[in-house]
Amino acid sequence: MRKTIAAIVMLAAGSVGADVSMQRGEYLVRGPAGCGNCHTPQGPNGPDMGNELAGFMVEKNAQFEAWAPNITPGGRVADWSDAELARAIREGIRPDGSVIGPPMPMTLYRGLSDADLASIIAFLRSLPANDAKTPNSTYNIPLPPAYGPPVDSVKAPARGPTVEYGAYLAGPVAHCTECHSTFGPKGPMFDTHLGAGGYEFHGPWGVSIAPNITSHEDGLAAYSDEEIKAMITQGTRPDGSRMKPPMGYHHYAMMTSDDLEAVVRYLRTLPPLPDP
Repeated sequence: MRKTIAAIVMLAAGSVGADVSMQRGEYLVRGPAGCGNCHTPQGPNGPDMGNELAGFMVEKNAQFEAWAPNITPGGRVADWSDAELARAIREGIRPDGSVIGPPMPMTLYRGLSDADLASIIAFLRSLPANDAKTPNSTYNIPLPPAYGPPVDSVKAPARGPTVEYGAYLAGPVAHCTECHSTFGPKGPMFDTHLGAGGYEFHGPWGVSIAPNITSHEDGLAAYSDEEIKAMITQGTRPDGSRMKPPMGYHHYAMMTSDDLEAVVRYLRTLPPLPDP
C-alpha cells in the first residue's frame, strides 16, 4: 500500500508538472486548506505564528481530547516517508497502522487531488524544524478501522471560478462542508444536513457555533456575494460585528479572487435547509 501511494505522489509530480510545486503547497497550507487553523497554537487573539504548525489542542469534549500534532520537520512526522505522510493526510492511517480520529476531516481529505497532496507535502518538508511536543489524542468513542478503501488516484476539477471547482475547494481542500454540516452520532450528516450548521466549537475564544451556510433564509439567502466573501476572509458581518474563531479567516484572506468566487458560487447551490 505504501508503495502504491509513493507511486501516486511520484506520478503526480512527474505527470502534471507545474500543478505540483512548493508554491502551490504553500498557497494551500497557508491559504484555503488552513492547516494552521488546527496545527498552529491558538490564543484568544489568534494564531501563534512563531510556532506555525507546531501542534495545538483542537478540541476537548466528552467524546475526545484531540491534539493536532507538530507537522514541521522536527515533529511527529519527521521520520515518516512522503508516502506515509500522504497516506496519513488522505486516508487517516499512520505508518504504524493506527487511525487518525476527529476532527481531522478524513472523509473529505480522501478527495484531495494527487497534485495538491504532493504539493502540500513538498511545502511541509520545507518548513523550519520545530521540536515542540504534543500529547497523543484520547477518544471515548470507537474509531473506524479505516475511512474507506485505499485511494488510488484523484484528479481535481479544472481551476477557475466555477461551481465544480468551488465544490472541490469547499470540500476536500478547505473542508467548509464538514464544520458547517450538522453532526450526528457518526459525524457530519452530509446526506441530510449538508451546510445546515449547528456544531459547537470550544476554545480560548469560548464557544462558537458553526452557522448555516445553505441557501435557506436561516443561512446565506439574505447576504450578497460580497458580504459572504467579507465574512469568509475578514470574519466581519455586514453590521460590522466580529465573528469568532475557529474559522480560519486569516487563511481564507489569502485565497485568490477566482478561488473565493468559486466557493461562493458553490455555496449558492447548497439546497436550503433550516437551522437544526
